[in-house]
Amino acid sequence: MKFNKASKQILFFLFLLFVWWLVYKLRIWPVWLFPSPLNVFNTLVKGFASKKFLIGIAISLKRIFLGFGISLLLGTTLGFVIAKIKWLREATEPFILGLQTLPSICWLPLALLWFGLNETAIIFVVIMGTILSITISVKGAVMNVTPALLNVGRMLGAKGIDLYKQVIFPAILPSYVTGIKHGWSFAWRSLMSGEMLFISAGLGQLLMMGRELNDMSQVMAVMIVIILIGVLFEQFVFGNIERGLRRKWGV
Repeated sequence: MKFNKASKQILFFLFLLFVWWLVYKLRIWPVWLFPSPLNVFNTLVKGFASKKFLIGIAISLKRIFLGFGISLLLGTTLGFVIAKIKWLREATEPFILGLQTLPSICWLPLALLWFGLNETAIIFVVIMGTILSITISVKGAVMNVTPALLNVGRMLGAKGIDLYKQVIFPAILPSYVTGIKHGWSFAWRSLMSGEMLFISAGLGQLLMMGRELNDMSQVMAVMIVIILIGVLFEQFVFGNIERGLRRKWGV
């Protein structure tokens, strides 16, 4: 009996639910620490019915779109500049790699001191947690464009900005999209770090409220919401872009 992709995913999801229910029944943890799938589902329904989850999603998405958009613009520009200027690349490479390994949560104390308890502090944390990932991805993609491709472009008359528009940027698109996906995941982690550590509304605050009230059903429900948002963007945004690129490249 053959199963298509959707059937396999549904079966795996049902298997995870069964494991969850089994662990719940074994009472390894108290019920208030490890709620059942039904309790978490009821919390999800109540959260959306009261619009509490909808408000949290809207606030978090507003922040991540703003922070990620700025990071994408600056990171792409920096990546191209560093890849183009050799002395700048050699001078900044260890510094950029070092900063990239710094967890985004480390920027929060500086953000709070510089900007205070406001939206700007959270946006700053998102930018600092994302921009270097995109910069490194773009720089690597540009550096990996084969010299033969560049020579062909120059022979056909592409020079200066036209070389980037007609040769380099199309050549790096697959790697660029992968870098954007990585940056998006870093942006979410940075956003949750910022929202969880001080009152700011959003999904991160809902997580912390659940923890402080010992309401693990709410904690798990918010985690599921975050996962679902990630899956939706992966399938319908980045997934469509990647599928379009594969068709264009004939792979």
